[in-house]
Amino acid sequence: MNVFITGASGGLGRAIANECGKRGYNLFLTDINQGGLKCIQTGLERQFGVTVTTAVCDLTADESVDDLLKKLDALKIRFDMLINVAGLDYEGGFLERERKDIIRIISLNNEATLRITHAILQRRHVGKPFYLMFTSSLASMYPMPLKATYAASKRFLLEMAIALREELRSEHVNVLALCPGGLATTKEALRGIEAQGFWGGATTNPLEIVSKNTIDRLLRRGGVYIPGLVNRAFTIAGKLLPRRLVAALIYRRWNKAQSQWNPVTFLPDQNAR
Repeated sequence: MNVFITGASGGLGRAIANECGKRGYNLFLTDINQGGLKCIQTGLERQFGVTVTTAVCDLTADESVDDLLKKLDALKIRFDMLINVAGLDYEGGFLERERKDIIRIISLNNEATLRITHAILQRRHVGKPFYLMFTSSLASMYPMPLKATYAASKRFLLEMAIALREELRSEHVNVLALCPGGLATTKEALRGIEAQGFWGGATTNPLEIVSKNTIDRLLRRGGVYIPGLVNRAFTIAGKLLPRRLVAALIYRRWNKAQSQWNPVTFLPDQNAR
């Protein structure tokens, strides 16, 4: 099986690439971090003996993506699975961020994801099963004050996954939306989880378990996967309560957490909310 993974050098991308390597899948990995790609390539080839190809790519830039696609076409690769992980978030309220930061969230989380998804779907084995995953977030289930743009971008991916699952069913394409809570992907992510206290830990799930269950679920039936009983319970509660009340409760929680946590300017997509 040939698998294409975006955001492969980050915490979740690396964990999923490792899981695919365990299963003997051949991998094509892309990220903007050249050093990270080289490191994971060496580790996967040494540990699992699989074929790993990498390419540095800025998914938000048309020219960079076109160069990547030319490489794929030159190699005549056809894919069986696409794992969309690449994404980002900026901490802080809407008016606390610069306009370019807000736009960049949408540019990578949504525009870039659709750009690469459309391209890889056209480079699949037609007539054979194809597996497509979007990394959404638990944040997609709620209105999220102080993370409004991020949550909205993840809601977009959730809705896109659900729609494409039906639209492409007859094309043998199985689609999954992964909606995790906290993931301990970076030091900054850990600080954010700790700042949330008890609920930060309760909504956090181990990367290895999430990765294994994600691939299992994608291969079986797709749909929507929310890791963790606490997160699934929160999702149900969020649907029962008025949206305005949910927004108020979330604002209280995040306002308190962020006052205790000195956020960095840039955070890779932690899928933590």
